[in-house]
Amino acid sequence: MVEPFLGTWKLVSSENFEDYMKELGVDLAARNVAGLVKPTVSISVNGEMVNIRTQSSFKNTEISFKLGEEFDETTADNRKVKSIITLHSGSMIQVQKWLGKETTIKRKIVDGKMVVECTMNNIVSTRIYEKV
Repeated sequence: MVEPFLGTWKLVSSENFEDYMKELGVDLAARNVAGLVKPTVSISVNGEMVNIRTQSSFKNTEISFKLGEEFDETTADNRKVKSIITLHSGSMIQVQKWLGKETTIKRKIVDGKMVVECTMNNIVSTRIYEKV
C-alpha cells in the first residue's frame, strides 16, 4: 500500500536531473531554474484517492488519482500527459505518455528516505527526499 509514502518530503540530493529535463524537452531557462529549487512533496490519501502535492519556489503542482487508473496531468514543465500510477513490489511507479513519448517516475522508500528515479530513454535521474 501507499502508507510508507505518506507524509511530507524535502529534496536533499539530485543526480542527473538537468540531463533528464533536457531529454523531456524542457527549455534551458526552465531547466536552470528547476535545477536550483528544492521541492517539498506531500503525499496523502483520501478514501481511494491518492494526492501528491509538489511545492517549490519555481512552481506548485498537485495530482489526485486512483491507483491503476489513467488520468490527465499537466506537469510542472507544462506537458499535457496521460499518467497512470501503480504499486509494484513496494514501489510507486508513474508512467507519463504524451506525443508518442514516455517517461517513468519510480518512487521507493529506502532506509526511511524516498528515492525517486526518473527515466526517459536511457537517461536516469535519481532524486532523494527525506521526511520532514
